[in-house]
Amino acid sequence: MARVRLSVAERREELLRAAIEQIEKRGVAAVRIADVASALGVSNALVLYHFSTKEKLVAAAFAYAAEDDLAHLRKLLGRRTTALRRLRAAVRWYAPTGQAKGWRLWIEGWAAALREPALREVAQDLDRRWKAALAEVVAEGVAAGEFRCPDPFGAALRLTALLDGLAVQLTSYAGAVSRTRAQEWVDEALARELGLERAALTASQA
Repeated sequence: MARVRLSVAERREELLRAAIEQIEKRGVAAVRIADVASALGVSNALVLYHFSTKEKLVAAAFAYAAEDDLAHLRKLLGRRTTALRRLRAAVRWYAPTGQAKGWRLWIEGWAAALREPALREVAQDLDRRWKAALAEVVAEGVAAGEFRCPDPFGAALRLTALLDGLAVQLTSYAGAVSRTRAQEWVDEALARELGLERAALTASQA
């Protein structure tokens, strides 16, 4: 059966999605151009036409995944509701106990970024934008009198550091911490950063 002819943009997106799947399956170090080509039933030459090296393909794949995650974050934080509800929804989604996908991908990316400057740039940009988005909503909540937080950016940094660390524990070390306990820690941390009692987070859902 003949393959449907795709536009350049559509083909690149197809290749990036396949690359993400292969990285999650095999790891950055082990994945090959041939793995991505084989997953789609195309030639190695086609992959190399769009991404001249494996390094460029991997960096582009992580950038694609990052933009997808950021788009969902913006959607959660842009809802027409209180800052507290938006923050709780975003943190719960981003937490390794939530519905965000790709923690294995990002753990692979963090490790590879130590050796790959292009990938490190992508990871740093994602990290910077996540923190800025969370800090902005924390500042909105403070201005609206919903809660107290003298350092919104510091709060965003501490929260994301906790979430990233828990992701490593839950993804890499089975049984290191239960998902229930991890979620309790996340809720406690968010409440503490906002100067609230943990019960206020539950009340915010009502």
